Amino acid sequence: MDLRHAVIVPLKDFTTAKSRLRHGTRLDVGTVVRALAANVLAECSPHPTFVVTESDDVEEFARVLGYGVLRSPIGGLNPALQWAYATLSPVFSRVTIVQGDLRDPAGVGELPITGDVVIVPDHRGQGTAVLSVPTGTSYRFHFGVGSASAHEREARAQRLTSIVHAPSPWSVDVDEASDLVAPVSTSEGATPPRSC
Repeated sequence: MDLRHAVIVPLKDFTTAKSRLRHGTRLDVGTVVRALAANVLAECSPHPTFVVTESDDVEEFARVLGYGVLRSPIGGLNPALQWAYATLSPVFSRVTIVQGDLRDPAGVGELPITGDVVIVPDHRGQGTAVLSVPTGTSYRFHFGVGSASAHEREARAQRLTSIVHAPSPWSVDVDEASDLVAPVSTSEGATPPRSC
């Protein structure tokens, strides 16, 4: 176990998270989101894991499960993650950001670190499901649509090597009801990690 490798899981308030999942479904979305988050957090072991949030409800949820909480003083995903990265940098040599809505997070704590920056794009090839970066850099986060390629560009700008794992068992983030059941190829025909 690398005690200097931390994991950050950003989580929105459970009552408002996943707006797309709330439309046209009878799912109890709050329960689904909590279950997804709990599964992701459990699979981040063996690394010290921190939840980044602005929500009292999420903070209580994380603390009850035994995880550290970083209460962001800044709104928005990327600014909050940038703040958390700066907060943890003096203590940890690496930070991995894992989205809290991965459908199949099993083993994500064992993500192979084979480059300075490790990127797992989401199953749509646009967003970023998992991102691992060394601390002590001025790396900027670009989560959102197009973030997978933006994170590659950021690595080049910082003169850091990057590895892209696609397809990956950790690529499926749940944004719509179909993401909970739709099959996604992660092994048959899989290509090896790509160096950038």
